Amino acid sequence: MEYLFQAHKELMGSISKARLLLWLWLTLLLFGCRSNAVNQEFEAGSKCPDILLDSAKVEDLVLLGHVWGFLKYYHPAVSDGDFNWDGELFRILPQILNAESVVQRNDILWTWINHLGIVHESKRTIGVGEEIKMLPDLAWLEDQRLGDKLQSQLHTIQHARRRDNNYYVGLKRGVRNPEFLHEEPYNSMRFPDVGYRLLSLYRYWNMIQYFYPYRGILDEDWNAVLRNFVPHFVHASSELEYKLAVLQLIAQVHDTHANIWSKDTILDKYYGLYYAPLEITFVENKPVVTDYLDDAAGKMTGLVVGDIINKVGGETIDEILHRELPYTPASNYTTQLRDISVDLLRSRERMLAVEYTHDDTLMLATIRCIKGDSIMLYKKYARTDTCFRTIESDIAYLNMGNIKQKYLQYIMPALLETKGLIIDLRCYPSDFMVFSLSEYLLPDAFRFVKFSSGSITEPGQFTLTDGAQVGKESVSAYKGKVVILVNELTQSSAEYHAMAFRVVPGATVIGSTTAGADGNVSHIMLPGGIRTMISGIGVYYPDGSETQRLGIIPDIEVKPTLQGIKEGRDEVLEYAIQLIRNK
Repeated sequence: MEYLFQAHKELMGSISKARLLLWLWLTLLLFGCRSNAVNQEFEAGSKCPDILLDSAKVEDLVLLGHVWGFLKYYHPAVSDGDFNWDGELFRILPQILNAESVVQRNDILWTWINHLGIVHESKRTIGVGEEIKMLPDLAWLEDQRLGDKLQSQLHTIQHARRRDNNYYVGLKRGVRNPEFLHEEPYNSMRFPDVGYRLLSLYRYWNMIQYFYPYRGILDEDWNAVLRNFVPHFVHASSELEYKLAVLQLIAQVHDTHANIWSKDTILDKYYGLYYAPLEITFVENKPVVTDYLDDAAGKMTGLVVGDIINKVGGETIDEILHRELPYTPASNYTTQLRDISVDLLRSRERMLAVEYTHDDTLMLATIRCIKGDSIMLYKKYARTDTCFRTIESDIAYLNMGNIKQKYLQYIMPALLETKGLIIDLRCYPSDFMVFSLSEYLLPDAFRFVKFSSGSITEPGQFTLTDGAQVGKESVSAYKGKVVILVNELTQSSAEYHAMAFRVVPGATVIGSTTAGADGNVSHIMLPGGIRTMISGIGVYYPDGSETQRLGIIPDIEVKPTLQGIKEGRDEVLEYAIQLIRNK
């Protein structure tokens, strides 16, 4: 009898295990089919009807953008990847558009959120032992127009128990800048329909809302940006209008790392495929010829270094700037001018009419332009010098755009004997030498930076860390005067190097405003195959003061002059030499 009972028990156990395995298999199959069904269902389009906007519908779409992004990063089931969140937007969007009142809209949202599953509140204590740089901006949750039921539901999700990972975003190991995951670029949709255009707006806006370390120093109220751009994305009537709307949205974050970085034939055709073979730099707030992009073609234009551009194709420079600044993402005005200068003499036609000033004389020229892929458009960025040389035997000069770490052991014995050292960071460093070069320059260890990074469990919250130190205790550290050269070409890694070398005792930074975009970048993909980036971590001085947008503020401002450009002089370098001589 005992044997029969045991046999029966084992048989029932086997059947139960088989049923459990079958249930698990069916569950996975259903989830897999559902996910594939979502992708296939909206493969050809979002199925969103045309949208007739009025003020009420704009508010409905703004709220939907808030709720959709909030759930993406705050709701445990969504952050676990249990739902295709793009597809969920396309399911709820027509219902919101058909809502006839605020009450009906709120009921639709409540029902939609309810089907995501039960949420358990967390009992964690937030921010204990951490230095908080920025808190989440969730003020919209307090809007009484949400109604008690929806508002209570959203508050429960705000305090939900979440895991320290999210299907749609992670923090990279070590650096902890956001890595946006599983974001379909929809490459085949060159001109996405209105649903996908709203997806683009909502996706980008919420990435900035919850994972951009500099949201708190934006000029514009980021909530107002969402409201203002709903009509831009809804009303875009062509691929070009959509791309320009995206570009203008990106410009709102004032980040030199941010732009449309993917190759885009529509934007290329809009701005023009041809360029005058002249390098333009804004000097004394005027666009000035500073070099030829192609020597032979440049000379044929009749313009020479030092000539000032007044009009391009009949437009004044002020008119061009007024048109282009809203579509030029950069951290500050100086860097916007830097980037506009590259395209100032860009044309859709082979010939370009230019009015310019040569030695106080107003002149006209019709310039033959060249295709961009045939000339060095970014020659100023690629301009090189010997990585190390001495100036009059007692001043050392390092060009950080050329030098490699492996060279240090050979050049440092001679460099350490000099009276002064000029570190030229008007370039992008060819190697990462923050720590290796600092060991030769510093007599002790110095902290030079603080960082802030975001949170997966509390999206929108950023905490500060102590950052990094450079140098070490050394009796043989460099004894001479250190001068660091910066300008608008000093960006990202170059700015980080400048921060590190600035802590050398007695060091002086001279030059002009840098690009104001420091820290590791995070990549973003938007519908239509649009690729962009943001500065992904906050970078600050040890006292917590900002570097983003402000850049590296020089101790002594020294800028090139029109006269110096005409004479072929490097006035910033000349000033550095004089500063060391007068020590």
